[in-house]
Amino acid sequence: MRNTLTERQKQYIQKFRGKKAAVLGIGVSNAPVIRFLVEAGASVVACDVKEESRLGAAYQDIAGLPIEFRLGRGYLDGLREFDMMFPTPGMPLDLPELVEARRCGVWQSNEVGLFLDLCEAPVIGITGSDGKTTTTTLVGEVLRACGKQVFVGGNIGNPLLSEVFNITADSVVVLELSSFQLQPLRKSPHIGVILNLSPNHLDHHRSMDEYAEAKEGIFRYQGPSDYAVLNLDNSWTRSMGSKCPARCVFFSRREKVPGGVYVRGDEVIVDIEGAGRGVALSFDDIKVPGGHNIENFLAVAAVTALAGCDFEYLRSVARDFTGVENRIEFVAEKRGVKFYNDSSATAPSRSIAGIQSFAAPIVLIAGGSGKNLSFESLGEVIAERVKSTVLVGDTAHEIESAIRRAEKKLGRNVRTLVVDGFDEAVHVAYSEASPGDVVLLSPACASFDLFSDYKARGERFKELVKCITQCKNMKTSRRTVRHGSIDH
Repeated sequence: MRNTLTERQKQYIQKFRGKKAAVLGIGVSNAPVIRFLVEAGASVVACDVKEESRLGAAYQDIAGLPIEFRLGRGYLDGLREFDMMFPTPGMPLDLPELVEARRCGVWQSNEVGLFLDLCEAPVIGITGSDGKTTTTTLVGEVLRACGKQVFVGGNIGNPLLSEVFNITADSVVVLELSSFQLQPLRKSPHIGVILNLSPNHLDHHRSMDEYAEAKEGIFRYQGPSDYAVLNLDNSWTRSMGSKCPARCVFFSRREKVPGGVYVRGDEVIVDIEGAGRGVALSFDDIKVPGGHNIENFLAVAAVTALAGCDFEYLRSVARDFTGVENRIEFVAEKRGVKFYNDSSATAPSRSIAGIQSFAAPIVLIAGGSGKNLSFESLGEVIAERVKSTVLVGDTAHEIESAIRRAEKKLGRNVRTLVVDGFDEAVHVAYSEASPGDVVLLSPACASFDLFSDYKARGERFKELVKCITQCKNMKTSRRTVRHGSIDH
């Protein structure tokens, strides 16, 4: 830790000295937590269900620190003996061991909670079921363009706790925040954004209500001088407006919003007293495809106006922004077939947005590991908009069933093929495509049945596309295609 800590930071750090801390889960998010606690003088026990041999680089990253390890079965035993605990994002907070520990007075936080407590700069927090990374990236770029020192992190893949003592009061922090990160928080950002809400992570949250309640952490602890930016067009986020203790700023693609941000013709209008009024940008300025990206830019316009940025910087960034990796990312083109990587679409709502971004015929690659989500709406959109669908992974048959039900409901058929492996899915999708078509990887599912995460899935897709586009005479085998509905 640097020597120029503020008095508030020094006082906060003192609360950890001599305390016994359990860090639950050894990985990217908790590594900076462990380092902070060690430097603050806490006695740290790093706990994980995995044994040392399975932790790999995550274990080696902290192995040299003066900490104890509790690995394997029983790693959650005896938590009541600790003063504090730090569950990794995604660990269910209703586990009996955690519930009992809290009942016994064990204080609970996480990497984001520690960061918010220590950070001297204003924080902008962005969450939602869809569009978090794109919006977080855009806000950061606009703030940089208008001359601010910006730190971007959180769920976007960069825990900022290790940098918190280098962030001064005249900086700005932009955090992408997941429901997992928000759920245990007891402090909210200065500007909290909820882009939208739709069913997601119901393999972790017990219900949609619990999922929504976790998201509300982004504004729950705000005060009158803070701002909550919410989507008026989404029924869940619209209803949250009455719960906000801060000033609520709505954005809408469908209706005029006095005091908010809205669409007028092909222009984005900002009408926020004290922050800006006028035409922020036009649709022609926005280069990334899809109506959902219009909504993302509405949120960006609201946030950057509240942060004091002139509209010219928003327009400049919009004109140069072509998207974020793994989010409707253009990969390559061969014989008139364009390939797009939307691997980050890990829920049906995100794949629906991806499909609706294209007017061209789509050959869709979907499927993966499930999150207890319904595929009914996705099935209907596929039946309405998709030329062919190639399904792979644990959820392939579940998605296929949803497509079949949609076919009966809508009275039309879509060619649907189920294959054994991801590589084969990409090759079969290409063989299904004609010049002018789009091959879209938009799985609607997590990747854990076949890959470590959605990024690894996206990288493999791009490797396969590179092979396809560089091969002069590629022949595709369909030997692993098991069954499908054919539109003859």
